This record gives sequence, C-alpha cells and structure tokens, in this order.
Amino acid sequence: MAKFGVGQPVRRVEDARLLKGQGKYTDDINIKGQAYAHILRSPHAHATIKSIDVKAAAKMPGVLAVLTGKDVAADKLGDILCKVDFKNRDGSAMLKPRRPALAQGRVRHVGDAVALIVAETQSQARDAAEAVEVDYDPLPSVTDTAGALKAGAPQIWPELKGNLVLDWQMGDEAAVDAQFKQAKRVIALELVNNRIIVNSMEPRVAIGECNKAAGSYTIHTSSQGVHNVAAQMAEALGVKYKQVRCVTPDVGGGFGMKIFAYPEYLLVLWAARRVDRPVKWTPERGEAFMSDTQGRDHVSRAELAVDGEGRFLAIKVRTTANLGAYLSNYGPFIPTDCGSGLLVGVYAFKAAHVGVKCVTTNTVPVDAYRGAGRPEAAYLVERVVDHVAAELGIAPDKLRALNFIPKTGMPFKQAMGLTYDSGDFHGTMALAQKESDWSGFAKRKADAKARGKLRGIGMAYYVEACGGQPNEKATLSVNADDTVSLMIGTQSNGQGHETAYAQLIAENLGVPLESVRVVQGDTSLVSFGMGTGGSRSLPVGGAATVQAVDEVIKKGKQLAGEALEAAASDIEFKDGSYRIAGTDRAIGIFALAKRAKGKNIDLSGLGDFNPAVSTFPNGCHVCELEIDPDTGLVSIERFVMVDDFGGVINPLLLAGQVHGGVVQGIGQALFEGCVYDPKTGQLVTGSLMDYALPRAGDVPGFKVLWNNQPCTTNPLGIKGAGEAGAIGAPPAVINAVINALAERGVKRIDMPATPERVWRALNGRAEAAE
Repeated sequence: MAKFGVGQPVRRVEDARLLKGQGKYTDDINIKGQAYAHILRSPHAHATIKSIDVKAAAKMPGVLAVLTGKDVAADKLGDILCKVDFKNRDGSAMLKPRRPALAQGRVRHVGDAVALIVAETQSQARDAAEAVEVDYDPLPSVTDTAGALKAGAPQIWPELKGNLVLDWQMGDEAAVDAQFKQAKRVIALELVNNRIIVNSMEPRVAIGECNKAAGSYTIHTSSQGVHNVAAQMAEALGVKYKQVRCVTPDVGGGFGMKIFAYPEYLLVLWAARRVDRPVKWTPERGEAFMSDTQGRDHVSRAELAVDGEGRFLAIKVRTTANLGAYLSNYGPFIPTDCGSGLLVGVYAFKAAHVGVKCVTTNTVPVDAYRGAGRPEAAYLVERVVDHVAAELGIAPDKLRALNFIPKTGMPFKQAMGLTYDSGDFHGTMALAQKESDWSGFAKRKADAKARGKLRGIGMAYYVEACGGQPNEKATLSVNADDTVSLMIGTQSNGQGHETAYAQLIAENLGVPLESVRVVQGDTSLVSFGMGTGGSRSLPVGGAATVQAVDEVIKKGKQLAGEALEAAASDIEFKDGSYRIAGTDRAIGIFALAKRAKGKNIDLSGLGDFNPAVSTFPNGCHVCELEIDPDTGLVSIERFVMVDDFGGVINPLLLAGQVHGGVVQGIGQALFEGCVYDPKTGQLVTGSLMDYALPRAGDVPGFKVLWNNQPCTTNPLGIKGAGEAGAIGAPPAVINAVINALAERGVKRIDMPATPERVWRALNGRAEAAE
C-alpha cells in the first residue's frame, strides 16, 4: 500500500494553505471599480406594500441605484424557481407561488428583500437604505408549523388554500391498515423536529459582473456547486447558460444551505448590468439569519404496530412540514422523497406508509440542511423504537436486535421499496455496546444517583440513502510539468476533497500525492458538475475519478507502445511506469506525457459515473449523559459511534467528517432552536446572542469505529459519510435524555432539550414537549 494512497491517514494537503491564512474566500475577492450592495429587508412578517419612495435615498452621497420590485418587473427579471414537481394525493399538480428577487406588492417574512441599494461604499449603501420610505399595511401572520393548517389561519398565498403546498404520500396504506388490524398493540408517539438556522462559518457572499459588450455575466459566490448556480442565473436573466460564468473559491462551510440559488445572487448580476460596474454584497450575521435557508421543522405523529412477541409489523407516519414563505429550490423534496423511504430504518417491517403535508408560513424558506430528510426520518423511527421498547417493557437493544434485518438477508428490499445491498446491523450494534460498556451502565447510573445526578444511556441505529444519482464527470490530465490535473464539478466546503481525490489518483496512477492538482469551482474551467450534496463527492465523484485514471492508463499504453516500439497489448502499467511485459524497458508516465505533448497529444482521460442506486451507510450511536435535576443541565459524558461506510479512503478525514456531524447533531438535540414570535412573526433567535450553538466544552471526546461492509453497488465499495454524524446523533442524545428522566415519569421531550425544557419536564410543566 502506498504511503499516501487509499486507506492512509494523510493530513489534508489544503490545511497548510488555509492555516497560514492563504485561503481565498469570496469576500477576499475585490474587483477593480466594484460598487457595494445593501438590501433593505422587511421588518414585518406579513404586510402589504402600499408604496415605496426612493427619491431621498437616490440623492444621497455615493448612491448609484435604488431598485425595487417595480424595477424587477419592468426589466422582466426572472424569478428564483422551485426546481422540483410533485403530485398531490388526488393527482393534481403541486402549485408553486412566485419568488421574485425583490418583493412585489407584499412581504411574507421578516427579512424579505424589499429594495436594493447600490453605492460606492458599503456604508453609503447602508445609510441610503435608511432613507428609503416604505409604507406597509401589516397583515396577520402565522409561523407555527401545525397552526398553518388550522381553520382561520392567515393565508399567505391566495392560490394555496389553507396554506397547503402539497399533500403527498408514500407506501402501502392498505397493507399498513391490514397489519394494524392483526397487531397485538399499536403504539403512538408525537414528535417535533426543531427548526435549525444553518450558521456556516463563512456567510454567503456574492459579486456580480456584467460585460455588456459580450452579453456575458460572472458571479463569484460561496456555493456547493457552480454549475447549478450558473444555470439558474442564466434562466432568470434570460440568457444562455454559456453566457454566465460562476466562480467559487474556498468555502467556509455549506451544510446544504449553499447548494441553492438565492435572490441576492440574481440581484448583484442585475445591478452590475444596471450600473455597469461589478457589484459586491456581503451580509452580516444577522442578515444571514433572515435570508439563508433554514432546516428541519417537522411535526409528526407515528404509530407502530407490533405482534405478541414484539416484532414490528407496520409503521404509519403523518407529518406536517414547514417550507417557509417561499419554495426554495428543493424545499418540497426534503420532507417527501428525500427521506421518507427510510422511515422503516434497519427493521424488517411488513408494511409502511407516510403522509406528508407541506405548508407555507411567514418564515424564512426551508430546504436541505446536513442530511436533508434523512435525519428527520432517523430521528422519528429511532425515537419511536425506544418509546415502543419502554411501553412493552423490553430493553431497547433487545427490541432492535429482534427486528433488525439480518446480514444473511442482504440484499433486502424493505417495506418502502428501497433495497439495502449490505449491512451487519447486529454486529455493528454489538460493537457499539462493547465499546460503550453498555453492560456496565447500571453501576455508573447508581454512582451518579449517589451524587444527586440522573444518568441516562441511549442508542440510535441510523441508515441513510446517499451517494446516488445524478452522475458526475471527472477529467484527468497528466501534464508535461510533472503534475496531474483533476477537473471535477463537485465543490469542497471543508471536507478535504483536494486530499481525498489526490489519494485516489496517487493510488491508482502511481504518482506522488503532491503532484496532483484538483480544479473545482469555475464553470469556465470545469465543463460539467452536479455539485456537492448528499454525501456524493467520493462515492460518485471518486468513482468518476478512478474511471478517468483507467482511461489515462489505457490511452497511455498505446502511446507507450509507440515510444518503446512494442505492441500496446504487450505494455503493462504499474507504479507510474509503462513497461514491456517481461523486460526492463520502461517509460515513466510523466516522461510519456512530455513526449506526447511534443506531438500535440494530451495524455488525458474522462470519467463519467452515474450510479444506478444509492449507497446505504448505517451505524449505531451510543450516548451517555448526566442531568442535574436542580437546573436541568445536560452533560454528555460518553459518545461512541460505530459506522459502516463500506470502506475508508482516509481514516483521518472520515473521522473528522463524523465528528463534525455529531457535534451538529448534538447541537440540534440540546442547544439549537429557531424561534419565531407567534403573535408578530418576528425572529426571536435572530443572533448568536439568542441562538445557541455547541462549543468545544459542550461535547466529550468521541470514540469512532467502523464495521465496514463493502458496498456492492459502488465500484469503490464505499458508502457516503459526510452526513452520517448529524443523522445518528440527535435520536441517540434524546433517547439518553429520556432514559435519564424515565425514573421521574417523563416519556417525551422535544429537541432542543435545553436546561429550561428539561427542568420543566422534571417539574411537570407541559411546555417541555412543545
């Protein structure tokens, strides 16, 4: 095995640059002659815009333009579109209200964009925004997910009766009803999956350029894929795709939120055309709270049917999902097709059915957040399994073991229709229990009780579907300067793509790791790309990269045959050199590239991998914690995760991905909760003073292990890993909290389990489960 090849814990090659302050983020880019944009946003959750007077603002120092929704309409600027379509239960098409770049006639959430001010400096743009006079007529608002469907709730869109965007279903309802009739018991649980504000370290930034003479545009922005952004901007601007270039340099975190097209991106391009200068928009953190897509926000009721032995028969789920005031690019996809197929988890249910009602509210739009539908599914099923175990008086691990799909049953078509290709659920859980000393918990609980603490232990077994379609392409070139260039359309947001892709190339091409250059984030350099999301970069992009390597080797054999005066069929390739089989006559791949270059031949290859199905990573998380009953404070003492990722390209990078995901999952479980005032629709948690994020001292050291079962549907044998930690952690933490509180009679608590909420639960206050 190569020192820096596949399976080795290579330190990230990009770290040397980033840690020395040599990274380049979008806000580091400044273009000669650029102006600055500021967006005036609505202070109301719901209001009619009676008039906007921009005359005073337009006359202020340095102001180049003050633009409103009327200007957007006059210039026939396109909308930001929802890119998915669904059918309702009755067969009718889902309706998709418009989302103009600036509000037209009405605002629908606090932070809705009302006017764009462009000035010579950022401070001048902000000053001018204060001079814009907007006459609002406030309207009643609704921010509550379940409340949006109640009779008499304020209507946000006239075409969406009762605020219902989509009434959707999956599964076999008749089969579920039949299993329910045969069941010994049907046990129900109501759950809330709390709304999350993403809070990437680097906010979204956008710089727009317009070359009027060429009819072309360039946008620099922090994204998870330049091709998607460019395509949507071209569509909204009414130009061809090739007329829009999108550039994304280093990215300081995305977590799903930076996949999408946003009004601000379109606004800076449009403004650049209007003022004939580059236009830069950089938001402050408070503005990001009101304009970045948010995550989760489900209210669900689940019913699980069991037979007399505790075997699972069927599960029925009813969910109301909040999509916010506008439909983001993929908003309706997240609570429906994206995760619902996994509501049966890793269990051998006979039948399953889910109904989802997607609603609109006077809140920031909701779309994918790390895991995107899969964490919501795992949280629901793993919380329900623990609740059923408690109701039946069966240990939660025993109930899981009784109902797991066995390893010998793989491949297994589960009740929602997905086929798991591989997995050792019994073995993975057993390893997690061993490493967490599950059997020794009773003594630790007794010790804690003697200290006046409540100690709990909880587990969750997740499975997710990721690393599937669409396809990804990779172009690999061996250069005459002893380097190898990989051009690929995924986008690193901190995952370590430069390192992982280089390891694959070094392993398969036999070149030094340091010779590999990874090129991403520029539509003028990389012709195709589906971006980063759904843990697809290595399972899909990596597979395409290896295909490209194989193509290079194949092409090189022909060229080496000519160089060595031998038939291509007699050439073998190993460790970076082509050799005539059975002889010592050889030529290195870089020498061959130089020779080919002299003949105007490129030693390059193209890979195009389109997976037929998703991969199914899975794993068992065990959380052990203590609660101070006097204050409700939760302290995590131990956290063990055993995952099945099929195989490992770089254990150091993989552990880092799992660590980060788990911390985000702990954040959702114990700290993070987006709150809107139910009367005014104001975002109460509108800054980091009110929105709690986990800190280093809030989490323990993690124990990360693997029980990898090679994926049979992926050429590399690997399964996606980037989202796993955020999927398994929340139910494990909350199951541990309930386990600790059970002796006090508490059966339910919703995320985030803050000290106040835990204290209320211990003291019989109903607010604990709201």
